Amino acid sequence: MQEPTPQKPINNSPQTVRLPIVISLTLAAGMLMGAVFFSGGKSLTDTAKGYAKFREVLMLVENNYVDSVNTDELVDYSIQKMLEKLDPHTSYFVAEEATAARSQLESGFDGIGVEFNVYNDTVYVVSPLSGGPSETVGIQSGDRLLKVNGEVLSGPGASNAKVFKLLRGKRGTEVKILVGRSSLKEPMVFDIVRDRIPTYSVDAAYMVDEEIGYLKVSRFSETTYEEFKTAMASLKSQGLKKLILDLRSNPGGYMERATSIADELISGNKLLVYTEGKDTRYNRKTNAKFKGMFEEGPIVVLANEGSASASEILAGALQDHDRALVVGRRTFGKGLVQMPIKLNDGSELRLTISRYYTPSGRSIQKPYELGKGEDYNKDLKERFDSGEYFSADSIKFDPKLRFQTDGGRAVYGGGGIMPDVFVPRDTSMNSKFLFELYAKNILREYALRYVNDHQKALDKQDFNQFLKKFTVTDAMLKDLVQDAKKAGIKPKDDDLARSKSLILAQTKGYIGRYHYGRQRKDGLNNEIFQVLNPTDNVFQEAMRQFGKAADLERGDFSSLNVVKEK
Repeated sequence: MQEPTPQKPINNSPQTVRLPIVISLTLAAGMLMGAVFFSGGKSLTDTAKGYAKFREVLMLVENNYVDSVNTDELVDYSIQKMLEKLDPHTSYFVAEEATAARSQLESGFDGIGVEFNVYNDTVYVVSPLSGGPSETVGIQSGDRLLKVNGEVLSGPGASNAKVFKLLRGKRGTEVKILVGRSSLKEPMVFDIVRDRIPTYSVDAAYMVDEEIGYLKVSRFSETTYEEFKTAMASLKSQGLKKLILDLRSNPGGYMERATSIADELISGNKLLVYTEGKDTRYNRKTNAKFKGMFEEGPIVVLANEGSASASEILAGALQDHDRALVVGRRTFGKGLVQMPIKLNDGSELRLTISRYYTPSGRSIQKPYELGKGEDYNKDLKERFDSGEYFSADSIKFDPKLRFQTDGGRAVYGGGGIMPDVFVPRDTSMNSKFLFELYAKNILREYALRYVNDHQKALDKQDFNQFLKKFTVTDAMLKDLVQDAKKAGIKPKDDDLARSKSLILAQTKGYIGRYHYGRQRKDGLNNEIFQVLNPTDNVFQEAMRQFGKAADLERGDFSSLNVVKEK
């Protein structure tokens, strides 16, 4: 009898090894964790059975499976896949990921500065972090990160750990990212230079004129409330009577920081937010407690589709109490509360434990189906495709989710905060050439070089003189275009004409930021906002709406828009 032919060693990929057992692991993990967190009417016997089955499967795999496997990796994978069957915001981080994720809010880090969400093997941008490299080059909410330095991010290998590993790195190093955008047929390549992502969360606080102050909050981190109070004290000392509070592209953060700021703006002991969960331990109400810094005076809040979570809590409280006029576009619509649970090995489960509700009783959480996170993450693309970014007429709310503000105005749940005054996205100056300038960092690099070459001339004037008198000349624009050509960007005359005024404004803004802003020690980037806000259609609309904001404070709602119902 002929001897059997020796077989070659099997070197299965981790994905191949996972397939035969992932279903068993997922089911077992689901039974175990479900019993622990949602035991409600279930007995401890069910928990014990789940634990026993999970342990049994793990032991069988460890001792009998044909190939050597990393059991810890399989457990992590099974948990992650199980959680995909829940809501889109419940998530699991291995120890390394948990540390990296916390640094977004607790301390600075080196990277490209982007808030992202991984779902169903796709990496979606929630929002670029204000002041970070991604925002500078033009990364937008809703973009899909496809490749990093040629390595594919999408597909079975997509994970939080992989994204953190590829995006973070030593400041000054460059990363090439392939990005998909709903408004473009072809992906774009962005060259992003990693930098220190600022720990500051109040980006700007300056007086627009003798009465109007502008304050931008980019996220709600550990220090946000203290930064806010410092900024407000400075504005009040300069004569603040009216406030523009910019929450655009603020992805959220700590709820308590948002409610503390709301308390500074809302009088009495009014309700600010409340939460309700299946377990009554997670039901809580947060009310205003003390005399705030700015409880009287018109407020205009700026919001858009990148405003999420804690920023929606703040905007919702101000809107429900008729304390502020909301201007811009419909917010993201995240009304679920996650509790971070640190596990024994350093990993972290962020478990959705409750929904939060604005004072009027509305949940602003946009619709989702369990296990359909991919559809959920495509919502921003669907908004673009439906024309919502450009016309409020396409936005319809369910009449069953109609609520009232303190003064009886209609507000709606189930889909974010609808602004009182809608402002379409301004794409009139967008062009392929402009996007390529962003992607290759041409504007920022030109401005930095200009500042280095003209420091003495810039030193002869203060920032207010620079703001009023400095212009980016045609000769400077010609030099900038030459830089673009050297980088392989060939501008079309039509594109250049269309984007010229925005290119000039942003170049001036960067020059102001790099020369005058580097002398600051408060983390504010006032200079670039002071240059660019006059070209911003949402900001300009806010300036025109203080009459309505004053009417709102007096209880006169006759001038406000009416939201259409389905």
